[in-house]
Amino acid sequence: MPTVTAAAPAGCSPCVVTPARSSRGRASLSGVARAYAERRLVAENISLPNKHKEELETGIRSQLRRPQLPPSSYDTAWVSMVPMRGSHQTPCFPQCVEWILQNQQDDGSWGVNQSDSSVSKDVLLSTLACVLALKRWNVGRENMWRGLHFIERNFSVAMDEQVTGPIGFNITFPGLLSLAIDMGLEIPIRQTDVCGILHLREMELKRQAVDSSSGRKAYMACIAEGLGNMLDWDEAMKFQRKNGSLFSSPSTTAVALIHKYNDQALQYLNLLVSEFGSAVPAMYPLKIHCQLSMVDALEKMGISQHFVSDIESILDMAYSCWLQKDEEIMMDIATCAMAFRLLRMNGYNVSSDELSHVAGPSNFHDSLQGYLNDTKSLLELYKASKVSLSENDLILDGIGSWSGNLLKDKLCSSRVQKDLIFGEMEYAVKFPFYATLERLEHKRNIEHFDAWVPLMLTTKSLSFRINQEFVALAVEDFSSSQYVYQDELQHLDSWVKENKLDQLQFARQKLTYCYLSAAATIFSSELSDARISWAKNGVLTTVVDDFFDVGGSKEELESLIALVEKWHAHHAVEFYSEQVKIVFSAIYTTVNHLGAMASAAQGRDVTNHLVEIWLDLLRSMMVETEWQRSQYVPTVEEYMTNAVVSFALGPIVLPALYFVGQEVLEQAVKDEEYDKLFRLMSTSGRLLNDCQSFKREGNQGKLNSVSLLVLHSGGSMSIEAAKKAMQKSIDVSRRELLRLVLRKESPVPRPCKELFWKMCKIVHLFYSQTDGFSSPKEMIQQQQA
Repeated sequence: MPTVTAAAPAGCSPCVVTPARSSRGRASLSGVARAYAERRLVAENISLPNKHKEELETGIRSQLRRPQLPPSSYDTAWVSMVPMRGSHQTPCFPQCVEWILQNQQDDGSWGVNQSDSSVSKDVLLSTLACVLALKRWNVGRENMWRGLHFIERNFSVAMDEQVTGPIGFNITFPGLLSLAIDMGLEIPIRQTDVCGILHLREMELKRQAVDSSSGRKAYMACIAEGLGNMLDWDEAMKFQRKNGSLFSSPSTTAVALIHKYNDQALQYLNLLVSEFGSAVPAMYPLKIHCQLSMVDALEKMGISQHFVSDIESILDMAYSCWLQKDEEIMMDIATCAMAFRLLRMNGYNVSSDELSHVAGPSNFHDSLQGYLNDTKSLLELYKASKVSLSENDLILDGIGSWSGNLLKDKLCSSRVQKDLIFGEMEYAVKFPFYATLERLEHKRNIEHFDAWVPLMLTTKSLSFRINQEFVALAVEDFSSSQYVYQDELQHLDSWVKENKLDQLQFARQKLTYCYLSAAATIFSSELSDARISWAKNGVLTTVVDDFFDVGGSKEELESLIALVEKWHAHHAVEFYSEQVKIVFSAIYTTVNHLGAMASAAQGRDVTNHLVEIWLDLLRSMMVETEWQRSQYVPTVEEYMTNAVVSFALGPIVLPALYFVGQEVLEQAVKDEEYDKLFRLMSTSGRLLNDCQSFKREGNQGKLNSVSLLVLHSGGSMSIEAAKKAMQKSIDVSRRELLRLVLRKESPVPRPCKELFWKMCKIVHLFYSQTDGFSSPKEMIQQQQA
């Protein structure tokens, strides 16, 4: 898997953006901006979809619509062993027997070896099952001989505890070996080795005999192939599903049918063979699981925008199955949790009640996945628990608590630390989905593809795999975006110098990180204007924040506000200083330019609204400055009412709403929901920042929500208690914000609402563990690790 790289300024991790910037507003651009636009036109032509990209998209689209389940030699072998009813000497599915005869590998094995050519336990098990099937019908003597000698040559793999095997291998492989001996097969393996592996099964069964949980009973039924007559088949058949299968497993269903005839089980296998022909997959039905896994993969790698209609069709189908409580979703914990997360995050009304059967750890441990301590199921449950939309969702909160604890326990296991999935577990615990920068996450997922894809496999055997077309398209999409990334950053650098912002000694130079926050979240090809607006206003708000904090005198701050209040008539107001002139001129020219572009895009004049946003910010900052100078101590409510504006997210997020390709009506801007979205986003950011900057601001003589809460408590509340209270408010605001963003009936268009959520994610990442805006390099490196 090639490493995906991108050019980036020193001190900043590479980030990805995609082509191409809109041509709106180009007629009024300055010389620098015009040259920039011309370069963008060239980039657009270079990055037009080529034939290879179209082929990749076509291939992926075909998989989305009809997932291809590879044949399973192991399951086909067991289906082939089912006799015709009333004639035990005749196979019920002779075409499966013929498939086994025709599909033996040159080395004598059946199954698919790993890419590094090493022999896997799965191949050993499949080979032994195929040999048994041929012996059952006394055909393919030469095939049997070659299969047995393959097992002989590689028998040490079966005994190697360091080699990962299919679920229940230590019972199923010895069980099949014992069955082969009973059938009279001459096994070319030393008797001591045969006794050793049979002893291994005996010890495993003794160890499990002390467990009487439902999970253990399900497990024993699931690996019925290795138990035969040792299993209570009446108990095992209690796990039969409505479709006639046991655990949607052809092999388990076939062995059940061999030991205890059942019409529904036979109907299931008949359906399976009619659907797939002479070879069956390892799991069926699996379409919903496969399709949801592919949707998840497309989103993980940042290429879902190429398959919008296909994904919508899949999610509509999954939602219909969810409402019908379809077994394919509900009977598998990982699939159920993944469906819940994907459907909820795409705006479907799904209730966490459907996860109530795993609300507590005891419920999980009583399931098959819980008995197996299945990492995939744990991860999916943990990720689903974070998609909470209300303050008191006891089911999701409970799942998040116990699944998080189990994942942390796994992370401490020395054995797990050697597995590829260790990094995925660690990342999920450290970075919940609401504290990530999407494009950085896409980059990481492309580079770690080989680690997280195994988590998408079914628990019993390798029945489904995302192929390399996904990675190829993601790498191509990622790589082509680097031209745009560099071009936009160069344009912004020129803009900073053109407006003399780099000459302000008091101002932090945060262009790279302001652009990073835009490009890493607003990455779609058509949203360049939104990224540029976001980044420019991010730089300007940083400059203004520093101007009010340390750079400007009282007279200079008053002069700046007066100039903005006059705006079009500002020439009548004299600049108090050169600093004021630089700051105001940068705001004035930038807001007017963005206002002209936004007005053209919206078909109405919105410049005055952008000016109002800036004026609200400056006035709120002045209030805080006056509080500090007069040593006034506001109430917590007073502080927060002002702080949601002074936190300075308004000029960054609100103008960008006009550039996401949606009509933003004036009544939407004046709607209560618009204001609520802004206040919830800003509340989360302000409180997160206050918790991290409490000590630093205290040393500077500043008050924030933490210190005010302690102060107004009369000494009854500690700093830690205040931070805990703030964290609860942060969680409530974040959940309520997500609920509003995902709500379908809304005066504010969904793409606009998503910008509020994107900024919420940014502030959670920046301030969840440290003050990431003041020292972001370490924070970004951690997310990409």
